[in-house]
Amino acid sequence: MPLYETVLIARNDINQQQVEAIAEGIKTYLEGENGSIKKQEYWGLRSLAYRIKKNRKAHYMLLGLDATAPALKEVERQLALNEDVLRVLTLRVEEIDDTPSPVLSRKGDDRGDRGDRGNFRGPKPSGRFESGRPRRSYDDREEYRARDDNPEPKAE
Repeated sequence: MPLYETVLIARNDINQQQVEAIAEGIKTYLEGENGSIKKQEYWGLRSLAYRIKKNRKAHYMLLGLDATAPALKEVERQLALNEDVLRVLTLRVEEIDDTPSPVLSRKGDDRGDRGDRGNFRGPKPSGRFESGRPRRSYDDREEYRARDDNPEPKAE
């Protein structure tokens, strides 16, 4: 049977157990159709790039599915009818990787200690609005220098 990876985004109003219940519903349907879920990862509550149905955050879940095309189409139909699911993306893949996805492995990193890559950007320039460039006085402008370099001859 073909292999698929599905990422579903669920509303932030529900909790993690309800998101996993959605995945369990998919699992029971697929087992009835001789399919299975090979991989299931809960990525957590994450911020969305833009609002979807007035939601700024959502629960993300990755599912690795082993199913026939008609069974997958029915799973996508059920997810589209579910009010808690905001978006679904399904891709066909050659194999389902057992290692944690990059999103999940990055989530486990210690983000508090960043070493040299931290938020330190160097000393702040003095003054409130200065950019660090030397300030020019009013007489340093080009038009005034040109007048001083070529004084006009006085009429006698």
